[in-house]
Amino acid sequence: MSDKEISGEVYYPSKDVIKNAHIKDWDKLNEKVSEDYLGFWAERAKELHWFKKHSKVLDDSNKPFFKWFVDGKTNISYNCLDRHVNTPRKNKIALIWEGEDGEHTTMSYFRLHKETCKFASILKSLGVKKGDRVTIYMGRTPEIVIAMLACARIGAIHSVVYGGFSVEALHERIEDSQSRVLIVSDGAYQKGKIIPLKDIADEALQRAGTVEHVLVIKRTGQAVNMEQGRDMWYHELMNLPIVTNNCPVVEMDSEDPLFILYTSGTTGKSKAILHTHGGYMVGTYTTMKYVFDINDEDRFWCTADPGWITGHSYIVYGPLLNGATVFLYEGSPTFPYPNRWWQLIEKYGITIFYTAPTAIRGLMRFGESWANRHDLSSLRLLGSVGEPINPEAWKWFYKVIGKEKCPIMDTWWQTETGMFMIAPMPCVPLKPGSGTRPFPGIIMDIFDEAGKPVGNNQEGFLVIKTPWPAMVREIYNDKDKYIEQYWSKFPGFYLTGDSAKRDEDGYIWVIGRVDDVIKVSGNRLGTAEIESALVSHHSVAEAAAIGVPHEIKGNAIYCFVILKQGIERTEGLIEELRNYVSHEVGPIAKPESVEFVDSLPKTRSGKIMRRVLKAKVMGVDPGNLSTLEE
Repeated sequence: MSDKEISGEVYYPSKDVIKNAHIKDWDKLNEKVSEDYLGFWAERAKELHWFKKHSKVLDDSNKPFFKWFVDGKTNISYNCLDRHVNTPRKNKIALIWEGEDGEHTTMSYFRLHKETCKFASILKSLGVKKGDRVTIYMGRTPEIVIAMLACARIGAIHSVVYGGFSVEALHERIEDSQSRVLIVSDGAYQKGKIIPLKDIADEALQRAGTVEHVLVIKRTGQAVNMEQGRDMWYHELMNLPIVTNNCPVVEMDSEDPLFILYTSGTTGKSKAILHTHGGYMVGTYTTMKYVFDINDEDRFWCTADPGWITGHSYIVYGPLLNGATVFLYEGSPTFPYPNRWWQLIEKYGITIFYTAPTAIRGLMRFGESWANRHDLSSLRLLGSVGEPINPEAWKWFYKVIGKEKCPIMDTWWQTETGMFMIAPMPCVPLKPGSGTRPFPGIIMDIFDEAGKPVGNNQEGFLVIKTPWPAMVREIYNDKDKYIEQYWSKFPGFYLTGDSAKRDEDGYIWVIGRVDDVIKVSGNRLGTAEIESALVSHHSVAEAAAIGVPHEIKGNAIYCFVILKQGIERTEGLIEELRNYVSHEVGPIAKPESVEFVDSLPKTRSGKIMRRVLKAKVMGVDPGNLSTLEE
């Protein structure tokens, strides 16, 4: 696209960025993929290892239960490790880890392969076999990566539960998955404190009758209860003769389950999303390679937790499939000081940094000086994930962290999609707040309530019209719910649950969850739009907007605001913010009320749980709070 063809505020990649990128012309690639969509994915599959080639790329005979790379035999763990160990890349660093307490380690592909084989052989000795479910409940340590790869290696289905969930949340997931084995850390460090993971697990296991074995990883060294006959220390088992450095890999059918992962549950009870070996592998490998333009010398840091889909796809599987060096950090961005992340980028020479808008906005509160103390010149690409990023945060990230030379890969996707669905590449001109266009070959549209496409700059339901390799196969053990949840509103099209609009350049602007759209006097207003306006005010660090019932308007806008450090809470400022939103968005968007708060309820993936805020205002039960960060 030429400069003249793109409207609005646009940030163009430099000539050097385009010159060094894998993909230099997005439009040419998209045209090629659109002409032969299945051929494109077949070619990407060839770049990976298969014990037996597929007989068909896509089987769509039983929609919406699509099958990819039919009859193909592979194993994602083999592709993450063995494929590299059999090349000169075996001595390349695969994983760099630093704990909150300063402990650190590095692992080459050779060593990560060896540690994965050891772990896999221990699981086999416990009777774990293909198809068994294994629940993993840990902090951000190398062992969580190794445990996932070990499960995949022997065909077990891993179910990772974020290492900070409550007793009830852990119990619910163990019970739903019918796991026989639990892998748990004794504890994890977070903001200078120890999260007692083993104690939480013990309480959950009092209610979960399926678990026969508990494998305990020593991290903090605190005293924990070890139930005889059930609980075993991993480091002690490592010394037994059953442990081998070369555990055979199990050949998996392309459609064999790889993992189940529970969605964040922003609208109620969590759903178990099922992904498979073949399609998920090809999808995460390809999107990682193209969107983040991975090169051999890159050091990639995604700040998410391995316990969420971002961690699964773009900490563990996507980077390792590409032979990248991954950085993993245990702690939080502001402990002990707000420069912790910038310090680590400088220390380890991170080249690609992928984080969430909520983290960016949180760090913006502390100003530019903390970041400016550090040499961030190693960075070449930035990334955003988790929710729509407001333009103010985008520009701060671009200017202060990227020094105006690092394109921002703003990615939209879901636990259910498994891979990026809307995302740029380094060669694509960027508009702050837009993820640009769907990944090449993916066809998306925006529908009104009746299922008709809306016009440019009109809001509607974001839908996906083409199947894609990494797509969810079903809600675990509930195919009817899968159809009802994703395929019933607009038959034949996947309903994302998000609202969006598309501009005249084809760029998609995700507004937020459909239930995060507020209808005021017949006008649809996105919470993200109102929140962006508030955050652009010089006094505001973070904001959340909800709709509450109003006798005349139908809904009124109620806002929660976190102020920047040193800003005084006054009635005058409340009125100023109300008028500011009215000025920035329009009189219809003027909040009925603004409340100052110290924190906002969020999921571990960084999404604001607006239903909790709404319940607070309405004085009703907020429902399931197991996914709250705090």
